Amino acid sequence: MAPKRSILTRYAWLSVITAIGVLALKLGAWWLTGSVGLLSDALETCTNLGGALMALLMLRLAAQPPDEEHAYGHSKAEYFSSGFEGMLIFVAAAVIAVQALPRLLAPRALEQPGVGLAAAALATVANFAVARLLDRAGREHGSVSLSADARHLMADVWTTLGVIAGVGLVALTGWLWL
Repeated sequence: MAPKRSILTRYAWLSVITAIGVLALKLGAWWLTGSVGLLSDALETCTNLGGALMALLMLRLAAQPPDEEHAYGHSKAEYFSSGFEGMLIFVAAAVIAVQALPRLLAPRALEQPGVGLAAAALATVANFAVARLLDRAGREHGSVSLSADARHLMADVWTTLGVIAGVGLVALTGWLWL
């Protein structure tokens, strides 16, 4: 494996490990609070993990040297990774809608919102830090996979901040419909 590609797969591994940790934090936040908002945020994090795993696979494939069928190498494999992440986001949105609609019709009070929100905030800080690192590495090394993964993680940061705000407002106001 070329040195550049070896470095890129290390970044992809960082993304995979972070996604697993963030998923655990967000599932914990949901378990502590019972918030469907935090559950949907955790479900969306599954797309981060799937995207990171696909990026890792495509970076490994792209690292292979040219062969008879691919005279210019396998670097285009990275584009499959970015497209796969987009498809995962679409699927997650559908699953989240299916999960959220029944709770909207029959809201329930939150349990332990402070601890749950702290776990979600910690997950957001981790995603933000890794997104910045992946973005810099993607630009520095011209990696479509790392850049797509960074953008996906930043989108997750923003959505998690929205969920934290919504769950925080429910905890403060008692307005379960939020």
